[in-house]
Amino acid sequence: MGEISNNSLKTKLLQLECHFTWGLMKDDSDLNELEDTLHDQIEFIFPNCRSMVYNLLAYVNHLNGNNDEALANLQKAEELIQEVQDDDINKKIITTYGNYAWIYYDMNKLEDTNTYLGKVEGICKMLSSTSRYKVLLSDVYGEKGWALLKFCGQYYEKAKECFQKAIENDPEDPEWNSGYATVVYRLEGFNNKKFDPEDCKSLELLRRAIKLNPQDTVVMALLGLKLQDMHQSEEGEKYIREALQKTPNLPYLLRYAAKFYRRRGLVDEAIKLLKKAVSFTPRSGFLHHQLGICYKRKMIELRKAARSSKSRYSARDDFSEQIQELIRCALYHFEFVVEQKTTFVYAKIDLANMYVEANQHDKAEEMFQKVFRMKKLTDAEKQQIYLNYGRYQVYHKRSEPEAIRYYTAGLRLQKKSTERDLCQTALQKLAEKKIQRNGADASGYGILGLIHQLNGEKKEAIECYERALELDPDNEEYLSGLCDMRLSI
Repeated sequence: MGEISNNSLKTKLLQLECHFTWGLMKDDSDLNELEDTLHDQIEFIFPNCRSMVYNLLAYVNHLNGNNDEALANLQKAEELIQEVQDDDINKKIITTYGNYAWIYYDMNKLEDTNTYLGKVEGICKMLSSTSRYKVLLSDVYGEKGWALLKFCGQYYEKAKECFQKAIENDPEDPEWNSGYATVVYRLEGFNNKKFDPEDCKSLELLRRAIKLNPQDTVVMALLGLKLQDMHQSEEGEKYIREALQKTPNLPYLLRYAAKFYRRRGLVDEAIKLLKKAVSFTPRSGFLHHQLGICYKRKMIELRKAARSSKSRYSARDDFSEQIQELIRCALYHFEFVVEQKTTFVYAKIDLANMYVEANQHDKAEEMFQKVFRMKKLTDAEKQQIYLNYGRYQVYHKRSEPEAIRYYTAGLRLQKKSTERDLCQTALQKLAEKKIQRNGADASGYGILGLIHQLNGEKKEAIECYERALELDPDNEEYLSGLCDMRLSI
């Protein structure tokens, strides 16, 4: 084919609805970790989802430069779809054909590209689409939603929109309802870390998804966790137990069940479930992170017990040995996660904090700096970093100025979260401490003025800035803050 035909093919390809046109960007996900996850899901996920997993895996193969492997996975997806002999086969396979066309085009096999474009065009004609290469189907919207959901967290809003469109066209489809409930659940965790029951939309969506598919034990576990969020742990545990009875060896259920029991204070039960899950999916970063959190939790509890203990020194030595062993266990799992999931911000922060517990301050500093250098951090992730590094500065480096600097950075980010509140509380304590130590120190009042300013408390901010300027009349920062507040009234 000539150059004109090549360009013509590209124009047609861009009209397709498939993974290559859905904006799944290579730099937005850890592809190696995603590939491991998809292989695990193929082994353990419910059968009716596997063709979608193979499709996404083929796209990941392509991004990693493995087009032959991508074609092999597309063939598996096609075979799974062909096995289901129903009237919707064309609707389910159109995305796979689109992926075939793109991969053959990338391999410069233009005749094969044209063949699969023809297959897509034929389906569009059969379904009376107004477009030659695109048809608006719930199956396409749903598969796009699942791909966005699995690819990375920053695509969740787009995934939600896709599932909504899929459900509009097919309200009773269990897969699209499960996907919609799952993404709304996750968005609530991302966007509303200060949990407000009135803002909860996922609860009824999760209940509906289970009603449509009572065998979806992963969604059942998410419902249990959401009920726990809403202080209804007894009802939540009923769903967790029922799910464990139905699929006791499903690692994706086991990890959520473990999270439920850890949050309920049953850390040993959580560890038991996580170790079982790891035996099925040993490379899962999520599981190792949860194990690290469990050992950290046990370490904190044991340390509290040691401090309150009035036992003899030999008993305290036993406490110390147990604490050090728990630190070693937590370090092992956090280090494993960071190696597997290079973009997992919270695991890196947990690892840095655990290095502090192990008195390995050079490694802690190095890990914190690695986190600061990460790109595309969300405001929630930045707040978590600033809070933890601020604590590290004040409690271990004994540097109040640096702690104030990072707590302030966390407070300046306007996203409402527990971490932002903790940054504010820490700043207030440091400011009040400065004022108590030296009533003539203007910086304490300056910090309080900034806190009120960032929270929109204009009257209180003005009062604090005025007091700070009485003690330090030439301070440009306080004067600027005062002027801004007065002008905003």
